[in-house]
This record gives sequence, structure tokens and C-alpha cells, in this order.
Amino acid sequence: MEIKGKIIFALPEQSGVSKTGNSWKKREYVLETLDTYPKKVHFDLFGDRADQYPLNVGEVVNLSFDIESREFNGRWYTSIRGWKVDKENAAAATAMPGSVPPPPAPDFTQSSPDEDLPF
Repeated sequence: MEIKGKIIFALPEQSGVSKTGNSWKKREYVLETLDTYPKKVHFDLFGDRADQYPLNVGEVVNLSFDIESREFNGRWYTSIRGWKVDKENAAAATAMPGSVPPPPAPDFTQSSPDEDLPF
């Protein structure tokens, strides 16, 4: 699955060692979609992807992800795990998708005597 949005929050990196003795690393972010009614989406990058895709607040990205749910003590938990991130360029970040730039403002500084208003 894919989603496009702006990174609005970056949580501190987490790391540790599993029960089997393998080290792990995880970075978590919050992305806000660019829709008319924006949604906030919490996701993580795990393992090598945490270093492969360093993200900063304010960047617009296309996130490819998997959704996984698991049960623990009778409760269900859902996580969104990113596996690929494509960063948008800065010019595309300021323009909304499908928007057209406004026309240039007219220049009213040049006037002729025939165009003067009577008041």
C-alpha cells in the first residue's frame, strides 16, 4: 500500500537486543496526508530501513508500507511498517496536488492621462 503526506513528527530512535541476541533498531514518525481533510498516520521504519531512509520534519514523502495486526493478552494491536520511502522535491511540497499556480498580478503602476479617474 502507499500513502503520500508530510512528516509532522519524528520520535526518538529505539534500539535493543532481542531474546535471541540479535540487535534491532526502530524509528517512528507521524505523517499527515495532503487531502482536503488531512489524516495523521503513525508508522515505523525497522532494522536497516531506519538508517536507509532518514526523514526530517517538514519533508513530503510517498510511503510504501505493510499493515500488520497481532494479539497480545486478548487485545489487538496494529502497526504500519514502512518498507520504502520516496522523498518529494521542495517545489512539489508547496503545491497541492492538482492545483494550478495563480496568474501574475496585473501591473497598475503605468498610467496614462486618458485613464485617470475623475475623483
